[in-house]
Amino acid sequence: MLSLPQPQITVEIDQKQGSLPFLSVRDLYLNSQQDRQVYLSVDEPFSSGIASDILGESPCSSLGTSASKSPRDSVEDWLMGIAQAALNVALEGTEAAQMSLVITDDETVHRLNAQFRGLDEVTDVLSFSTDHPGHWEGEDEPPEDTDGFDFVMPPDEPSQLGEVIVSYPQAKRQADERGVPLAHELALLVVHGVLHLTGHDHLETAETTLMQSKERTALAALNISI
Repeated sequence: MLSLPQPQITVEIDQKQGSLPFLSVRDLYLNSQQDRQVYLSVDEPFSSGIASDILGESPCSSLGTSASKSPRDSVEDWLMGIAQAALNVALEGTEAAQMSLVITDDETVHRLNAQFRGLDEVTDVLSFSTDHPGHWEGEDEPPEDTDGFDFVMPPDEPSQLGEVIVSYPQAKRQADERGVPLAHELALLVVHGVLHLTGHDHLETAETTLMQSKERTALAALNISI
């Protein structure tokens, strides 16, 4: 996991038997605080893959929740509900904030992991926080520090937390290895990444215990137990 500067985005996802109840996750998103904004993006072919792997829908079919709602729209609601559940636990009170969430491939995550952590390998999730620096783990010297540049936000804009980037193929492999539903694994990775954005970490026993407790709390709101 890591933390650094961040981009912005648009999304999709799905659900099968034994996965998250779509309506409860969607309602969590629709009823969430409007001053917490999530920008979502799912790279192809993962939008249609998520729709079939998790929501159990054909990319060409409707999800049955609304005749006018496409699988893409439903995937957006599902992912945003997970991110909002994480934000509700990660942030204090009614603090306004915005973040980005990207679902992408192994190659993208591998490249970013090597560039910003010094690890020439794919990982499951990276967090690029605007306020909490990540940990360089490579043998070479880390890239030049870019501290000192402040991106000026409009005065009425919520604070920018950063960006969470998840490797969908790695999430699938880990779900298979652990014998858990893919929806649960992907939700855990999103929650984990959001907690990193707000400064949580797992380098020490005490902070690991706290972070895992917050993960369980966020996932419980999605009817997931770990």
